[in-house]
Parts: sequence; structure tokens; C-alpha cells
Amino acid sequence: MRNRPDDVRTERRTRVLDELVELFLREGFAAFTLEDLARRLRCSKSTLYVVATSKEQLVAAVVRRFFQRATSAVEARLERTGDPADRLTAYLEAVSTELRAARPAFFRDLAGHPPARAIYETNTRHAAARVQQLVVEGVRAGRMRDLDAAFVGAAVEQVMTAIHRGDIAGRTGLGDAQAYRELARLVAAALAPSC
Repeated sequence: MRNRPDDVRTERRTRVLDELVELFLREGFAAFTLEDLARRLRCSKSTLYVVATSKEQLVAAVVRRFFQRATSAVEARLERTGDPADRLTAYLEAVSTELRAARPAFFRDLAGHPPARAIYETNTRHAAARVQQLVVEGVRAGRMRDLDAAFVGAAVEQVMTAIHRGDIAGRTGLGDAQAYRELARLVAAALAPSC
């Protein structure tokens, strides 16, 4: 059975998005023109137009794809972690792992591109809500200290926001992935049940 045109278009769009994710994570995206991107991917501009009709829309689509892939990988790791005491640490460490591929140019360009920055901020809010949910699960299971989950989620969101603004890197020299790893260690220690 032959692929339908819509299937082929969807497959091509996904392949181009994934290739652009890898390129953007390594080199950022602000300096690229559509012509540059077509040349780097060895495709035509019309192939890029399968993904989006402008560079701004293309950047937003690529950043969304990155966070969709990262979220899927993080949740997959979480599914393999059963102990509620370990799930929060596993979640934040998985976030760290997913961000590790992104170089400083990507984060710099992300901060300077309002639509991409908004996607990152939305993803951060969702991550903070997930942290809050994991704290509730851990407390209910008796595997975490009974701290206010909404407060922990809000505090983590503030740190995550400071990470993506570059405040943490500026004060500590830690990259985003390293900062998330340290956040995981801090939160785990704070929530560990007292003996």
C-alpha cells in the first residue's frame, strides 16, 4: 500500500522539524535565514514551508517540537520510576538530561525571541505544576516531608524561571542542565522525611 500524500507530508514535516531541533540546539537560530537553513538541511525552501510559512513561525514550531520531545522523554523516565520519593528527583534529573544537548547559543536566542521565550515559559509553568503533583503524591505515600506542595511548586517555578532567564548561570556559572540537576538535589533533600 502506498503512502497517502498527507502521510508523506507529515513524515517530511516531522523529519525536518527533528533536524532543525538538533541544529538549533547546537548553534542557536537567530543568525540563520531560511536560505541558510535550507542549505544546512540540504533541502529547498519549499520543504521548510511545509513546516511553517515564515522564519518566526518556523522557530516557534521547532521550539515546540523540542519541548514536546523533551516532555515525552521526561515522562517516559518518570514511568519507569515507581517509588514516590524518587519520582521528583527522577523528573528534575530527566529535565536536566533533556536540556543538556542545548548549547548557550540556543538559550540566548530563546531569550531574545518573544514567541520562543513564551513557549519556554509555558513549558516551565507546566513543569512546575508537575513538580507540585509529584510532591502531593510523595507526601500522600508518606515518602516525603509534609511541606505545602503549592509552595514547593511555586518556589521551583521561580528557580526554573531564573534558570531560563540566565540569572542562575550569571550568579553560579551553571548551565541550564546543571542548574536543574542541582535543583533536583536541593528539592529532594528538602523533602526527605526526617528520621
